Amino acid sequence: MKTMSRRSAIALGVTAAAVTPLFTFAASAKTKKYGPNEGKEISPGVRVVEVGTGNADIPAYKSISIVDVVFQPGAHAPQSVMDNDMVCTITSGAFTIKKADKEFKLKVGDMYTCAKGKTDEATNTSKEVGVHRIAVLIPA
Repeated sequence: MKTMSRRSAIALGVTAAAVTPLFTFAASAKTKKYGPNEGKEISPGVRVVEVGTGNADIPAYKSISIVDVVFQPGAHAPQSVMDNDMVCTITSGAFTIKKADKEFKLKVGDMYTCAKGKTDEATNTSKEVGVHRIAVLIPA
């Protein structure tokens, strides 16, 4: 097992503490129903709705942008390279996520991360509209 320096442990703790409150309001997205034309379409049946932006107290990031990615049942977001580090939570639906080295399934309340420069692909495998609430970490 690799050891972690005190500085890395503190940075990880600060990052987790700063991002966690952003998801305390994620449950509200469960009740938010987006219209079929809200936001910007990024692929057929997949739309991005901007929720808000705020300053970050994390030294590596200047701000955090929150977006909801809304997937119609069965919709697929093709593989793309991540422009920023992101923390994602599923607020409705069920998904299969494919990364370069793994594939996994997620349901409501599950979280995962995406790293800048890495690839990600998502498919809504449920019969309901699915939503990813994403905290996009904007570098300083």
